[in-house]
Amino acid sequence: MRSALIVYGGWEGHEPEACAAIYRRWLHEDGFSVRVETDTRAFADPSIHDLALIVPIFTMARIEKAEVENLAKAVEGGVGIAGHHGAGDAFRNAVEYQFMMGGQWVAHPGNFVDYTVDIVMPEDPIVQGIASFPYHSEQYYLHVDPANEVLATTTFRDEQAPWIDRVVMPVAWKRQHGRGRVFYSSLGHAAREFEISQMATILRRGLNWAARE
Repeated sequence: MRSALIVYGGWEGHEPEACAAIYRRWLHEDGFSVRVETDTRAFADPSIHDLALIVPIFTMARIEKAEVENLAKAVEGGVGIAGHHGAGDAFRNAVEYQFMMGGQWVAHPGNFVDYTVDIVMPEDPIVQGIASFPYHSEQYYLHVDPANEVLATTTFRDEQAPWIDRVVMPVAWKRQHGRGRVFYSSLGHAAREFEISQMATILRRGLNWAARE
C-alpha cells in the first residue's frame, strides 16, 4: 500500500483543515495509507523519505531550514509532492520550497473574479476529457518556472491592472524535481471549490500522478 503524508496549517482563510479532510478521504479511497500532521516539524522526519506522496496544505507560514532541506531531499529522492492554491504561496522565506514547487504566488488582482480555465494539454491523463471551464475565485498571478509542463492556463483581463491584460498564466502544472514528481494547481481558495467537478478531478488525478509507485 502506498503511504501519504498530509501536513496542514498556515493562514486559516484557505480552510486548511477542511481541505485536509477532503484529501484524506480521496487518498483513502484511492488505496493510500494516510498520516495527517499539523506542524512543519513533520517535514524534518527522516521517515518521509519512504513515502509515496506528501501533500502540504499551507498558506504563508514559516518552515525551518532543516525542515525544508529534508523535504526537498525526500522529493529529489523520489517522493511525490502535490498541492493546490495556497501551496503556491507557502513558506515565503524558503526559496528551496519555491524551486521545488515550480512557482510562487505574487498577486490576485481584483480578488474574487470570474475567469476561464483553459486546458492546454488535453491528451495528458491529468486533464484528459476535461474541456475549458468557467471559474469564480481568486485568479492567481504567479512567478513560474519555465521548466514546468503546463496543463491549464488562464488569461488575465483585469481593469485594476491593465498592464497584465491578456497575460496567459499557468493554472496547473506538473514537473520533476530530482526523481520526484511535483503537481500544483492554483484553484481551490476554499473547501467549497472542491465541489466543482473539473477542479476536483484535476487535483485528484494530480495527486495520484505525483505519488511514487
